[in-house]
Amino acid sequence: MRAIVHDRYGPPEVLRVEEVERPVPAPDEVLVRVHAATVTQTDCHMRRARPFFWRFMLGFRRPRRRTLGLEFAGVVEEIGSSVTQLDVGDRVFGLRNGSHAEYVCVRESGLLVRMPDGMTYEQASAVSDGHSQAVKALRAGRVAEGTNLLIYGATGSLGTSAVQLAALVGARVTAVCKGRDAELVRSLGAHEVVDYEREDFTKSGKRYDVILDAVGKHSYLRARSALVPGGIFVATDRLFHLPLAYLTRWFGSTGVAFEFSGYQREDLLNLQELLEEGRYRAVVDRVYPLEQIAEASRYVDSWQKVGNVVLSLNGAER
Repeated sequence: MRAIVHDRYGPPEVLRVEEVERPVPAPDEVLVRVHAATVTQTDCHMRRARPFFWRFMLGFRRPRRRTLGLEFAGVVEEIGSSVTQLDVGDRVFGLRNGSHAEYVCVRESGLLVRMPDGMTYEQASAVSDGHSQAVKALRAGRVAEGTNLLIYGATGSLGTSAVQLAALVGARVTAVCKGRDAELVRSLGAHEVVDYEREDFTKSGKRYDVILDAVGKHSYLRARSALVPGGIFVATDRLFHLPLAYLTRWFGSTGVAFEFSGYQREDLLNLQELLEEGRYRAVVDRVYPLEQIAEASRYVDSWQKVGNVVLSLNGAER
C-alpha cells in the first residue's frame, strides 16, 4: 500500500509517498481502506519537531513514527475473528495514528464509528479531532447556557467546532477571526464577530465569562483585562500557561484552564449523533491528492486554513 512517510524532521519536503507493508487486523480490529484523512497543525508540529519538546515523544535524532495523520474516513475492508458490530463494506470514520496511508487497522471498540448517511468521506474525515478538542475546551471553561464566550481563532479546526458546540448549549458566542470569514462563523452559530485585523478585543471594553484561545497564539496576560471577575482563560499553549494555571488558582480574580486533547469513544458517539441530526457540520477548506502532501502541509503551516485540510486517497468522492 501507499503511505506518506518521513525519516527526518524538517519542512514539508521531507514528506514523501512510499510503498509500505499493508497492516493485518488483530482479532478485535478491522482493516479500513482510507478514503480521506486530514492534515492538521499537530501533524506539522510533529513533522518539524517544533517546539523542541516534541522530540522527547517522537525521537531525538529522527522520527520513530514515520507516518503522520490522525483523522480518517473510509470503508471496512476486512474484520478480525472477534469483531461483531462492524462488517465488510461499512463506511466508518474516526481517529487512528498513522492515517496518512491507504489502510489502517482500528479496534472495533476504539475510536471508530459508522458514517452518517449523506456525508462524503472528505467531510467525515474532518470532524473528529476538532470536536473532541472543543468538547474538552468548553468543559474546562465550564461553558453552559448563558455563558458569554469569546473564541480567539474561531475559524480553525478547534475554533469552528467550539463555535458550533457552544451555540448548541446556549452560550453567547463572540468569534474572533478575519473579517472575510464573518459569514461562515455566523452560519455556525456565532452571535458577534470581531475582525482581529481591525480591532483588538482586549481594548474594546467588553468583558467575557470565558475566553478560549483556539490557536495557541494569545496570552492570558493580555486577555485577562477582557475577563469578568471569576472569568476563565482556556489555553491550548501548555508550555507558557502551565505555571499561570497554578498561580491564578491562588492569586487574582481570573484563572487559566487547559484543554486536554485525550480522545474518548463517548465523544465520538455523541458527534455521530449530532451529525445524524444535522446539528453539526464539517468545515473543509481545501482537498489535496495524496501525492500533494507537501503542498497540503505547507498550506497548513501558513495558518491560513479555515476548518480543515483534507487528503483524498483511494478515489474518495468530492
